[in-house]
Amino acid sequence: METLTAEQIAQNYSAALDSVTLITELMALDSRDADQTATVSRNVEHLELMVAKDYWTTEDLAPLNAAITAGS
Repeated sequence: METLTAEQIAQNYSAALDSVTLITELMALDSRDADQTATVSRNVEHLELMVAKDYWTTEDLAPLNAAITAGS
């Protein structure tokens, strides 16, 4: 089990939300080029790793899971 400070958890959650934003913006485009598709894929992978972490406390993981679904 990873032991992180509240600040580290907040930083990780913030980074995960940045991935959510990026996925949401790219998936809203009518079409994506190869780089954008790869960016979505990388960010989905990042979120999949993040939601599997066991250190979350009161963070809402629903936006992360929704972005994983949207980007997959």
